[in-house]
Amino acid sequence: MAAGDVEFGEGQTSATTGLSGTGSVTGRADSHAADNPPRLEVCGLSKAFPGILASDRVDLRVAPGEIHALLGENGAGKSTLVRMIYGVLQPDAGEILWDGRAVRIGDPRAARSLGIALVFQHFALFEAMTVLENIALGMDQPGERAALAERVRVLSAGYGLALDPRRDVHGLSVGERQRIEVVRCLLQNPRLLIMDEPTSVLTPQEIERLFETLRQVAREGCSILYISHKLDEIKTLCDRATILRGGRVVAECDPAAESARSLAQLMIGAELKTVKRRTGGELGGLRLTVDGLDLDTEDLHGMDLRGVSFSVRAGEIFGIAGVAGNGQRELEFALSGERWAGRDDAVLVDGQPAGHLDAGGRRRLGLGCVPEGRRGHGAVPTMDLIENAILSGHGPMGLLSSIFIKGGAARRFAEDVLTAFDVRAAGPKASAGSLSGGNLQKFIVGREILQSPGVLIVSQPTWGVDAGAAAAIHQALADLAAAGAAVIVISQDLDELLEITDRLAVIDRGILSRPIATAQASIEEIGLLMGGIHGPAGVSTGPGDSGHAV
Repeated sequence: MAAGDVEFGEGQTSATTGLSGTGSVTGRADSHAADNPPRLEVCGLSKAFPGILASDRVDLRVAPGEIHALLGENGAGKSTLVRMIYGVLQPDAGEILWDGRAVRIGDPRAARSLGIALVFQHFALFEAMTVLENIALGMDQPGERAALAERVRVLSAGYGLALDPRRDVHGLSVGERQRIEVVRCLLQNPRLLIMDEPTSVLTPQEIERLFETLRQVAREGCSILYISHKLDEIKTLCDRATILRGGRVVAECDPAAESARSLAQLMIGAELKTVKRRTGGELGGLRLTVDGLDLDTEDLHGMDLRGVSFSVRAGEIFGIAGVAGNGQRELEFALSGERWAGRDDAVLVDGQPAGHLDAGGRRRLGLGCVPEGRRGHGAVPTMDLIENAILSGHGPMGLLSSIFIKGGAARRFAEDVLTAFDVRAAGPKASAGSLSGGNLQKFIVGREILQSPGVLIVSQPTWGVDAGAAAAIHQALADLAAAGAAVIVISQDLDELLEITDRLAVIDRGILSRPIATAQASIEEIGLLMGGIHGPAGVSTGPGDSGHAV
């Protein structure tokens, strides 16, 4: 079978996709007839890899016009199932039916010819290329360049996911890169849209706008298979849910009839733990002080930082909220040591000037960092977990002897991370790239926390992580703070910040608002700050300000 062909059962022919190529959603008149077969049906689908049965006789039905949730903890088999539906992997057993007809989807091009589009959780983008070039590469018939650019502008603006087709991808934030993936799929007028964690880096306003779009697309007959660890979203958006655990279907339900907690417990098969914070104790001394930090971005489309000042004490979790692309990455770099902070005393770690130190120098002062990008930044995908543990842990964990690596100690450290943070992997010699996104995130967070840093910078700590793993990460951050560390959480998940932080501030266009006591913060107030309405209390305050009220 030639690449891109769909193989149908005997006597069957390819379905008409109804794709117009105009950027609008068309060709969906077959939406809700009761006697219509499912748009997608998988029957007894199985897939094994060395040492693991990733999909074990999975059954799934998605009706025309239905928004169907696919739930499961990290490593439950969701990604394997989706890759088989999209033609990236071939099943070992079982069959896939499309509009009631058995098909063999040989590759992603064949999937797209049926009308299946996939928004990947991990971006399939070329950083050296522009937005437009990346979108064109993901389309089988992109058309003329200028016309495609105009379609991108119109479609992205209409969906509230504005993109400049001329911008280089390497200069975009994670949130902006996510927009490329969403827009690229919507341009293909899909009959089945698979969305893998599409709102991980979107603001509440962007999420609501996206949901409005998805509901309209579904009303017109497009089926949506929706994967998310944000269970409140599932309850709000989805018509039905199929829940996987250990590669098997363990439940089907109406999400609206469940609570977020009951959905999480179906996913993990156990009681969901509540994060416990220390209460009533006094905070310790200043551990991180940022004073009048100015930083010119190195990226043409980045964001300069201006006058950023805040301080974090021992035992405190300090949150930084904001819309993607407002200086979060530049702030992470300035705090971690990947960028010089401009003045030696612009960043103080335990009272010691650190602005001139690189990342290694700041680690020697006791500062750890979990960066926003886990693949290629937080971890090297082609290296095994022992090697990735050594990357940041060689000094604090004593993994080097002169110029030699202590192999046994490095292996024990990697194994400790796997055990303490329940990382699902084939062992410490597994490559980082073989882990699911959530399991790799748990590994990176665990690697940093087990080094017992005095100051920990964490960017997007639970992006793409299931409810059970998110609770475990939140508890680990709370325990680290309780042990006397200062924890700084940079996140676009407001629910996360409101749950785990003591104080928070909002970064907007490179300017940090005055800190607010989390217990006194409201979604409306934070939303105004995120939108750039700072008011008299919204200016960045001096480093000594405890800021427990506006």
